[in-house]
Amino acid sequence: MVSDVYFPRVNGVSTSIETFRRALLPEGVSIGLVAPRYGVEPEQDGVVRLGARAIPRDPEDRLLPWGRTHRTVLEQARAHDLVHIQTPFVAHYAGLRAARRLGKPVLATYHTLFEEYLFHYTPFLPPAWLRGLSRRLSRTQCNDLDAVIVPSIAMRDRLDDYGVRVPMHVLPTGIPLDRFAAGDRRRFRAAHGIAGDRPVALFVGRVAHEKNIGFLLDAVALARCRQPDLLFLVTGQGPAEAALRRQAEALGIAGQVRFLGYLDRQQHLPDAYAAADLFVFASRTETQGLVLLEAMAMGLPVVALAAMGTRDILAPGRGGVAAPDDVEGFAGVVADLLDDPARRARLAAAAREYAREWADDRMAARLAALYRALA
Repeated sequence: MVSDVYFPRVNGVSTSIETFRRALLPEGVSIGLVAPRYGVEPEQDGVVRLGARAIPRDPEDRLLPWGRTHRTVLEQARAHDLVHIQTPFVAHYAGLRAARRLGKPVLATYHTLFEEYLFHYTPFLPPAWLRGLSRRLSRTQCNDLDAVIVPSIAMRDRLDDYGVRVPMHVLPTGIPLDRFAAGDRRRFRAAHGIAGDRPVALFVGRVAHEKNIGFLLDAVALARCRQPDLLFLVTGQGPAEAALRRQAEALGIAGQVRFLGYLDRQQHLPDAYAAADLFVFASRTETQGLVLLEAMAMGLPVVALAAMGTRDILAPGRGGVAAPDDVEGFAGVVADLLDDPARRARLAAAAREYAREWADDRMAARLAALYRALA
């Protein structure tokens, strides 16, 4: 595997890589990973870290050096049967070149729908031009590969519309159920000074413009008309936090919104899921929506927009409610569920059962089978 991002950089790509690397071991698949160095990360078996430069205006990410990345990927690929690319930047071209030079299969996972959010980060360029560029680049990169993995049906359909013609395999990232089996509701609430009976809505994810958290703030402000004690917790970090804090102030709910930053995935994040009464999510650009499944695995009912990848998760209506794509309608669903503990309990039970169908070992078995078919 080769990627432009990995832990300690927290995002869906890092989570997917780490989940599959761990779950593929029982399948007899040995994974080597080439990824950036962010600081002084501990040594990990099978992970080669390369020194990388910080990207201007984006302190969370790194730019891999082309020459050393290509040489390292080439060296690693000699000892493996195929190359799996995780990101479309330097990693893509280094992985593709190494695989073609060695005559080995190469595939990529298309994690991110770039056309839907580039304009947030390059506002000085016309959005239509950016979308066109993103589509052309995605089409070219994908068609240079032997196969593409997509995490949802919606993403497969979008790439098909782009003109991608290589085989595409819908294979979502699985959930490590052992990590999201239990959390301590009382411990988290006590640590954060939250009364045991106070209603809590939770968001987990990167605090970025494309996550549409501003929509959630508007919905929380409306839902508080019926649930005046409602507390909204936002976990994660990102470039939109300052703007969202200003929005909360303008809405008069700054005291009812807490930005908690990144939470440790071993204990504090499961505790946060356990401490909440509802999980809320409004992104329209997710290629999967992994955090919805994490919440469901914890027995936390989900209220979300059924858009792009989240549609696959919400469609069966098991543990989650697809809310209307308007602030008033979304707020109404949140308030209705907080008013109805019996319905929340039914959704919680259904969510736990449904999450088992997305277990990491099931998805890893499918990926291992794909690797063997390509090799």
